[in-house]
Amino acid sequence: MSPISKPAVAVATGVAALALVAGCGASSSTSTGTTDQTTTPASVPTDPKTTQSEKPSGGSTTRATQQSSSTPQSSAPATEFSPPGDIPDNQVFVPYSPPGTTLQVSVPEGWARSSQHGVVTFTDKLNSVGIQVVSQAKPPTVASTRKTEVPALASSVSQYSAGTVSSVDRQGGHAVLITYQQDSAPDAVTGKVIRDAVERYDFWHAGREAIITLSGPVGADNVDPWRIVSDSVTWR
Repeated sequence: MSPISKPAVAVATGVAALALVAGCGASSSTSTGTTDQTTTPASVPTDPKTTQSEKPSGGSTTRATQQSSSTPQSSAPATEFSPPGDIPDNQVFVPYSPPGTTLQVSVPEGWARSSQHGVVTFTDKLNSVGIQVVSQAKPPTVASTRKTEVPALASSVSQYSAGTVSSVDRQGGHAVLITYQQDSAPDAVTGKVIRDAVERYDFWHAGREAIITLSGPVGADNVDPWRIVSDSVTWR
């Protein structure tokens, strides 16, 4: 075998060196590309998991706000206003005659009855019907009532406030009507005092006067029940 010349060795060495350099360059390029792929996502906050974890928090707040705004606010049910002391429309009335008299008058059935100083009183809650029969030589008139009975009421009734004095006709006959306001007796349990509206009727027959006193809270709608009572007054 013939010996290799020096120029040939030099060429071979140079080629090997170039190949080595090229290989290093390719390796460096591949390494750089891998580094770019790894670092690029970390530098941009677009990770889907991160985005999803943030959305539910914001979404939950929105839903809570919507629910709060859309949920009907609870409020007390509307209450129909009815002044205290209204006597029910279906109240039944029954005839009553005070002992030792010829008077007859219809009174509410089921009301508690009491008697004091010659006055029989029927009471239920805030309403009352008082009946008294006294001797009276002459029938009362508007003038005589204003002169005698009104001053007596003003001095004896608690917080008396004058109303009217008038002549009225009822089914049982003629009467003088006195209207006024007063303070009720204090409640035995609560001590509460009610302002009452009062209708007082004076009926007369054969030397006897029937005094019918109807009272209930101011503002109560007892026109019809009180008319039933006053229309029922008769003498037997």
